[in-house]
Amino acid sequence: MSAEYATFGLAPAMRAGGVLADGGYQVHRDFIDFVVDGRPLLFQLSDLDAVSPLASDIPPAIFTHQVRSLLLEADAPLPGGRYVIYGCPECEELGCGAVTAVIERDGDDFVWRDFAWQTDETADLDLNGYHGTGPFRFRAEEYRAELERLLTDEEARPRRRVLLIGARVAVLARLAATLRTIGIGAEITDDAAQVPADELRTYGAVAFGRAVGAADRTAVRAAFERAGVDIPYVEGFAPVVPLLVAQIEHALDRVPPDRRRLTGLTANASEAAVTVTSPCRVRLVAYRVDRLSRTHTREVFDGTLETGTHRIPLEGRTVKGQSFVVARTTGGVLVAPVVR
Repeated sequence: MSAEYATFGLAPAMRAGGVLADGGYQVHRDFIDFVVDGRPLLFQLSDLDAVSPLASDIPPAIFTHQVRSLLLEADAPLPGGRYVIYGCPECEELGCGAVTAVIERDGDDFVWRDFAWQTDETADLDLNGYHGTGPFRFRAEEYRAELERLLTDEEARPRRRVLLIGARVAVLARLAATLRTIGIGAEITDDAAQVPADELRTYGAVAFGRAVGAADRTAVRAAFERAGVDIPYVEGFAPVVPLLVAQIEHALDRVPPDRRRLTGLTANASEAAVTVTSPCRVRLVAYRVDRLSRTHTREVFDGTLETGTHRIPLEGRTVKGQSFVVARTTGGVLVAPVVR
């Protein structure tokens, strides 16, 4: 086993949810990712649609147990001293497949080794091992400090509630229902000044409808400032629920910019430019609002992109008039208006 040390860290991560082009839903999950040698471990394995056991939406007692388990203060959940490193974001069942590894102590060090894709109680390293990944040796002091911080730092667990403010009550009601369906809490108000400061601190973002005036927006921002809350504000592009969901998900993304896969999106009448920092699957959906305020949705791309900026053609009729493009990976969402 290599005696070289790897650095160990933790960072916010997101499994992007939302409304899919076929009308289906994908659950939003916030979680804490493992950062090895300055790079998210999830990126080092493959373009997996998976989350770590340190998810923000699990009960506090289970979250604490997961942390203690990674510290080897609880028995391994799988034979052979194996622990789930990443699991299914929808159900977290082993049968859907999970990335597992042996976690053990070697002297004062913690070691992660023998990474594998596992679908039952036994891992087949020859068939499903992540050859070339690990072993990773971590200094105990750094490893323990990072994990134990999660038990005392409430800010390490992201706020997953959104405050919706607007004049179109029907749109806000549909938006709130959709957000709740994918796992994001949402409440509606027309006067944030009447909301107690303690409650304001539970929100991770505020979304304004287009009809909200400048004075009302200023009053909302002032209420959050008085409560000592610094959060992003979403200016709704159009009263299209899937589009608004994508904007809100982007606002809730706490992943540091230098650790994101999807980093750029622009669009004009003929093409969309998408920038990714590592190979990953990207889905591109166009939304168009016609003169009768009807929404037209079309998936224009779904495939794996290599690192770099890619130009994806857009048909003229797909982005005619008031149009927007949403780019989505498993870990992030970007929204851009079509500029003419």
